[in-house]
Amino acid sequence: MSESIGNEMYTLRINGQDRPVKDAWVGESLLYVLRERLELPGAKGACEQGECGSCTVLMDGDAVCSCLVMAATAIGADIVTVEGLIEKDPSMATTADVIASQITDVQQAFITEGGVQCGFCTPGLIVAVHHLLDKNSDPTELDVKESISGNICRCTGYGRIFAAVEAVVQVRKASR
Repeated sequence: MSESIGNEMYTLRINGQDRPVKDAWVGESLLYVLRERLELPGAKGACEQGECGSCTVLMDGDAVCSCLVMAATAIGADIVTVEGLIEKDPSMATTADVIASQITDVQQAFITEGGVQCGFCTPGLIVAVHHLLDKNSDPTELDVKESISGNICRCTGYGRIFAAVEAVVQVRKASR
């Protein structure tokens, strides 16, 4: 008699909602579950070894590489993906309003400052920068470099990413 593989069911708390994971194998990575089972494609799978940061998500307030976390071990954790960085406003009248309401100040700064090139690393960098600025509203250059040191970008040379972070810091300071 053979045992069936892939028939586990559990629930993960993703972006403030409990999401059932059905017919899962307990060894699946959180990255795989997010992308393939829960249809949240923001976190990207590149190295699958925790070296590039393209799969960065927040787990209980810490930035983690989702490719290194077994999804079943994340039961009970609060997970935030790039899709969940802000809440969607259901009162928005048009599709354009909804899209505009979904762009965070960090995302807008990446666009404005040219920190988005091929876009593959961008979701992980956006999550990492949000994590940094949530903890430190006025980071030094070294703080920024350390916070994104686990995220590899082959297109921008990082200068535009640093400029985006600085732009967000200045806008937030001005609005205080």
